[in-house]
Amino acid sequence: MPLPSSPEQPQPLGRVIAAAAEWVNRLGEIWVEAEVVQIKRYQGATQFLTLRDKNGSVTADGTCSRLVLDQVGPLTDGTTVAARVKPRMWPKSAKFSLEVLELRVVGVGRLLAQLEQLKAKLRAEGLFESHHKRRLPFLPRAIGLVTGEGSAAERDVLATIAARWPDAHVEVRHSLVQGPDAAGQVMQRLAELDRHPGVDVIIIARGGGSLEDLLPFSDEGLVRAVAACRTPVISAIGHEPDTPIVDLVADFRAATPTAAAKAVVPDVSEQRQAVTADLARLRQSLLLRLGRAEADLDSLTTRPVMRDPIASFAVHVDQLAQWRRRLTTTIGRALADESRTVDHQLQRVRSMSPKATLERGYAILVDGEDRSITSVHDIDEGDDLLAYVADGTLILEARGVHEGRVPNQAREGSSGPLEREADHG
Repeated sequence: MPLPSSPEQPQPLGRVIAAAAEWVNRLGEIWVEAEVVQIKRYQGATQFLTLRDKNGSVTADGTCSRLVLDQVGPLTDGTTVAARVKPRMWPKSAKFSLEVLELRVVGVGRLLAQLEQLKAKLRAEGLFESHHKRRLPFLPRAIGLVTGEGSAAERDVLATIAARWPDAHVEVRHSLVQGPDAAGQVMQRLAELDRHPGVDVIIIARGGGSLEDLLPFSDEGLVRAVAACRTPVISAIGHEPDTPIVDLVADFRAATPTAAAKAVVPDVSEQRQAVTADLARLRQSLLLRLGRAEADLDSLTTRPVMRDPIASFAVHVDQLAQWRRRLTTTIGRALADESRTVDHQLQRVRSMSPKATLERGYAILVDGEDRSITSVHDIDEGDDLLAYVADGTLILEARGVHEGRVPNQAREGSSGPLEREADHG
């Protein structure tokens, strides 16, 4: 019931707001469709978000628990959701808000959420890792192509390949590229080409489309089939805003079918130019090396040793002759010095020998038993003696023995004692 009021009896503002809040709170829970404009996540249990009507004319702030956001999965701004809400109005601030009790992604948003969940699953398995990507062959023997029959993608790929490398061979396999049966057919054609002994690379091509049209290329079975292929696979779906999952697992992603054809074969004209440039660089390099070799050879031939090979020997011959003269002189001096030393030593030896003593007039006396006589007490008067002199021996008889000092003549060496003794006899 409306509150009675008049200019004379107006209703208090607080009462009017309280009545409005009471009416709003009686609305209960209701499902609404809206677009998520903004999500504010906090550490606490209560989270905040803003919802907007699909036509964009009405927005409302709302709150929800952390559990509600976690259960809905990945949720981004712009996602369309179906929300179970309870409208609320706060009497103190007259502020209207929605208590979000449950969220469900609907429409395209639901599809995107499902695709994000599949991506997260496959990423966790490592299917998107770069080390799984294989290098494309430079010039494949045969190129496999899976595409729609008579499609623009087929024409673009074949025309581009023919223009770039006319001798290239393409194995074409037609398949559905849209609808519920498309993923299965693409998988079959992919398996056929993967078993083909001459196919070195496979292109899966489609000329773009809406998110719903491209769903077969995000099919989990097809994605896993591409990852399991022994042959390198190029994904050329041609849809930039929303990347199909097969793009992430393929060995090479091309933005368009034409780009895929450019990646799979080289441009023959560019290769000719490259070969021509390489030949020119090789020829120039060879000419430079030959020029340097000729210059080195000229430098060698102009050296004196090359003009007169034996000229250097003359210098060495002169040096050798000089060294021979020095060596001969040195050896002669050394021999002379050694000869003088030998003569000196020989003279010393001779001067110390008994023969030299005998030559100076001395004699050696021995008795009948050939024992040396060194004292007068060694003989008796009448003993026969033998005297060794320089030129022979003397047989003597001792007529007397005199003990005393040596005569002066013996000390001075004028005559030996044996000579004096012989005179006395």
